[in-house]
Amino acid sequence: MIDGMWWLVILLAVVVGLWFLAKSRAPKVADKHSPKSTGMKTPINDALQKTSELVKQHFPDYRVNRKANHLLISKQDKKIAMITIDKKIAAGQRRLGDVPVINYHRVPSRAQLTANLQDTE
Repeated sequence: MIDGMWWLVILLAVVVGLWFLAKSRAPKVADKHSPKSTGMKTPINDALQKTSELVKQHFPDYRVNRKANHLLISKQDKKIAMITIDKKIAAGQRRLGDVPVINYHRVPSRAQLTANLQDTE
């Protein structure tokens, strides 16, 4: 038979093994100083913020309302367009009711914004 001390060792080994298993399956937290986390990828919120600033700077007659996942562009209280930045959806335009939804994969250039916003009016 197994002595009482060995049961304690076996129990401790199982607990440690389960702890390592749980730790290995936990989601990784990005480290600010890690070279992997400082890559060239632009988070969606930063891309939307940059696009918002670009519209405000180059199109002063348009008003920009920032939402969680998109920008709502309006002119004289009329909705002109909704801009989203999502790599999972095809880049281009579609309609949501009367408002065109323009999707980009990254921050658009001024020329892209000019072309797409002129098409929506």
